[in-house]
Formats: sequence, C-alpha cells, structure tokens
Amino acid sequence: MSSKQDAAHPLKVAGVVSFYMGAALVMVFVNKAVLQTAPSLPLLFLLNQLLIAVILLHLGAFATPRIDLPHLDLPTAKKLFPVVSVNIVGLVFNTLCLRDVEASFFQIARGLQLPLTIAVSSFVAKKAPSKLVIFSASIVTFGFLLGVSPSLGRQAVSDQDTPTADIARDPHKPSLLSLFYGFLSSLFIAVHAVLIKSSLPHCNNSTIQLAYWTNLGSAVLILPFVLLGGEAWHITTEIFGDGSSWWASEGFTFFWGSIVTGVFGFLLCVAGLLSIKVTSPVTHMFSSAARSVLQTLLGVWIFHDLLTVNRALSILVILGGTMYYTYVKSLEQGQPPAPATKNNSGNDLEMGVGRKEEGVALFSVPEDEEEGKA
Repeated sequence: MSSKQDAAHPLKVAGVVSFYMGAALVMVFVNKAVLQTAPSLPLLFLLNQLLIAVILLHLGAFATPRIDLPHLDLPTAKKLFPVVSVNIVGLVFNTLCLRDVEASFFQIARGLQLPLTIAVSSFVAKKAPSKLVIFSASIVTFGFLLGVSPSLGRQAVSDQDTPTADIARDPHKPSLLSLFYGFLSSLFIAVHAVLIKSSLPHCNNSTIQLAYWTNLGSAVLILPFVLLGGEAWHITTEIFGDGSSWWASEGFTFFWGSIVTGVFGFLLCVAGLLSIKVTSPVTHMFSSAARSVLQTLLGVWIFHDLLTVNRALSILVILGGTMYYTYVKSLEQGQPPAPATKNNSGNDLEMGVGRKEEGVALFSVPEDEEEGKA
C-alpha cells in the first residue's frame, strides 16, 4: 500500500507544480493584456480582482466547512491594518509596474525583491544574515543592475539629446518611473512577507482567514482612490456615453479580464498553498524559476517583447542567485537548531518560503503577489 502511495507521489508533485505554474502564467499575461488595453483603469481593475476573491471565498465557505471565514470585528481589523495596508500598497505598485513595462522585463524591474526581503527580515529579527545569504543577495542585485543599466544609460542620452527620436527608435525602453514602481513593489512585498507571521495569531493561525481579511481590507482601502482618482467616473462616462465603442475597444477585455484574473488569483492562492505543502521549498523555488523563463519566452512571443542579451543575462543571473539562496537556506535549516530555538524558529519568511512550525502553515509567495491574491 505504501509503495503505491510512494509511486504516486511524483505525479502528485508534478500536478501541483504544473497547476501553480499555469495559474501564475495566466495571471501575468491576462493582467498585462488588460492593463495594455485599458491603461487608465489600473486601480479599478485591482479592486475587481479583490472583490471577486472575496466572493469566491464566500462560495468556498458555503461549499465546504474546511474554509472557515473570520468574524469581522473592529479590534481585529485594527491589529491587521498594518499587513493589509502594506499589502494593498505593494499590489498597487505591482500593477503600475506591470502596466508600464513589458512582461519579459517585469522580473528584472522587481529584481531587488530578494535582497530587500533579506534586509527587512534581518532588520526585524535583529540578526545579520550569513555570508552565503549575503553573497546570494549580491548575485541577485548584480543581475538587477545588469538588466536596468542599459535602459538607464539610453535614457540619460535621450534626455540630453533628442528624447522624442530616441523613444521612437526604442519603444521597448522602460522609464525611470516604472523602475521606481518595481523597487517600491519589491520593498512593500518584503515588508508584507515579514508582517504575515505576526498577523497570523490574530486570525487563529488560519491562512484562509488572513487571506479573507487581506482581500476585503485591501478592497476597502483602495475604493476611495478609485472614486477620488476619477477611474469610476471615467468608466461611467464611457458606458453611458458611447458604450458600444468603449466595449469594443476596452470594455470587453477589461470585463472578462477582471473575471479571469479574479478567479485565477483565487486559484493561485490555492496553488501556492499546495505547492508549499506538497513540495519542498527548493522544488517550489525551481518551479518559480521555470515559470519565470516561460514568462519571458511567452512575453516575447505574445506581446513581441524585446529580449536583448543584457535582459537575458540579467534574468539568468537573478534566477541563479535566487536558486542559490534557496539552496543555502535549505542547508542552514538542515543544521542542528541553536539552543535558543524559541527565538530562532519561524523567522525565515524571506522570499515567502513557507514551512510548518508547530502545526501552523506559514505562507506568502511574494513573487506571485503582483498576479493577484486570495
């Protein structure tokens, strides 16, 4: 009996990894298609995703008792306000970054995520990372600089000479503002990954309850900006103005894209949980790396993104540094624990590699948060 289970285990792992990679890829490219078609509605698009995730959580709770939704109360909302607010700010910058850069360049624009997560985790834990961890973060940082330096160099030349002509010759060039969005996205996701651990006790150590609070709270926080920023008025005037024209140009993609990304954002949450539960952190990170390569190739094929030698090398260096970091952390976690295990346990939420501690599943997959949350 056990031999049969062992024989089926690789197939189960392959199925979970494929499910995770498929959901993540659908999220990125449908997000990009919608943001490219309707670039003036990024916050409304994100709000739709959050609300759909909340609706699906309610439907899931109605279908199965395994999904236990929290009771909403003001004291808990105040305690979870930091993680919810950091989450929505990170998602907004993720969305703006994905809107303004190519799908194949998106990983480079957010390449500082691992170094920033290590830095934030070390600052909160008040413990310096090992030399090998610092070395892996340095590799990733070098990969980021390798990818953005040609763009910055060309932009400097264009600013001094003829910017209009330069932009016309190089439409694939990312702007400084889009790179700044990517940096802020990485920073807030790093902070969010650290805040998750301290937030779980307020949700009965339930990741489902925390996900519900996060999606609902994020929707509430972003709603005033959708109304005051003019996006709600814009879509209202388009619908009641010349609705048929707007539906043909933007509305169809925006409407169905919102539904698809909302559903797949929910599935991505489930896929991330299954990937952490069924596979090891190393396997999970390798699947993320493979997904990144596929994302780059599909971006070139679907959106005709520009893949220069610098960009390709940058992506490979970032992936290499990330995988080396995962290897180093797996070795460190395999070593005998230090005497003060209470203080040392559970502090590793860098890169969101979840692990079970005292029966509590900790999870957060920062590299996937730009694609939707549930």
